[in-house]
Amino acid sequence: MTESSFSSARAKRPSPRARGTAKRAARSEGAAHTRVTTEPGRKRGGDKRERILSAAVRVFAKNGFYATRVSEVAKAAGVADGTIYLYFKSKEDLLVSLFESRVEKLLSFMKGELPKHATAPERLRAVIEMQLGLLEGERDLAEVVTVILRQSTKLMKEYAHPRFLAYLDSIARIIQDGQASGEFRRDVSPHLVARAAFGALDGVALTWALGRAEQGALRRSAGQVADLFLRGLRP
Repeated sequence: MTESSFSSARAKRPSPRARGTAKRAARSEGAAHTRVTTEPGRKRGGDKRERILSAAVRVFAKNGFYATRVSEVAKAAGVADGTIYLYFKSKEDLLVSLFESRVEKLLSFMKGELPKHATAPERLRAVIEMQLGLLEGERDLAEVVTVILRQSTKLMKEYAHPRFLAYLDSIARIIQDGQASGEFRRDVSPHLVARAAFGALDGVALTWALGRAEQGALRRSAGQVADLFLRGLRP
């Protein structure tokens, strides 16, 4: 190799900084490809998404939604700032996703567990216990979904409304089944009962989150709320 060809080859060799930039770009491209080709909820990339959601709960509860920067969520999750946008369109989307994740867990429970309960009263009690049970030991999550989300009514109407209605419809169907079987009184609206039940449980979770958040308090409250509704629904 001549001196000129050697110099030319050396000049074409990328600098360490350029190589680092290329590697970062490759990683970013690979992450973007993962998001495009992977459906939400699949294991691939799911762990990182869940890590971001978990970090968002902590940061939102500590700083408040409007005072929180996306970079703070990324730092708490241990990911790059840009990674957040591979999974969520915006900070608002991240907040709504927290609520949707909770509702999806409730819907999944109802689909998988409620058929195991033979009567409508048993199914209604199970739903009530599950709604509060998801928040037991999760004070930050309770604060986010009961306090912070209330500050973003517009977001709820635009994005989370369909899943929320699906959950209320599921509770209403339990009431309808109980009315058809003679287990519940028939002079009340199933959807009114569903909204009243959700509202009561949401209020219990709110006061728990803003109070001392005693361990086991939500489960005890769930039993008492269930007793109140079931006695009120007796024919």
